[in-house]
Amino acid sequence: KIKMENDKAKFKKEFKDRVYKFVLQLIDFIDHLPNDNVSRRIGDQLLRSVTSIIGNYVEAQSASSKRDFINYFTISLKSSNESKLWIELLRDSRRVKPEAVEPFLRELDEITKIIAASILTLKGKR
Repeated sequence: KIKMENDKAKFKKEFKDRVYKFVLQLIDFIDHLPNDNVSRRIGDQLLRSVTSIIGNYVEAQSASSKRDFINYFTISLKSSNESKLWIELLRDSRRVKPEAVEPFLRELDEITKIIAASILTLKGKR
């Protein structure tokens, strides 16, 4: 039982670190977007949504109830999906090259799947 709890704690820390590092990489990417009106607006939206992923994940760790915990995770999941949208819009409006954003989209897919699986587990559906 102790090993399982240690594994859970280790996973939580590693996942938080992974998301934090990812957000920092996206912040750098946003900083280097073209300086046109559309790129700036989408960049602002992307910054809000991607920082919300880590912000709500961290908030969940100090939630006062399971319900609160699930709510914070759900917001984090929605922010992850929203971040994908903004990145895809930057790519599809030809503001950035597809190869510049593919790694971000892949990592967001993985982050989204982990958060969604966590929510299902918390709700007892998995």
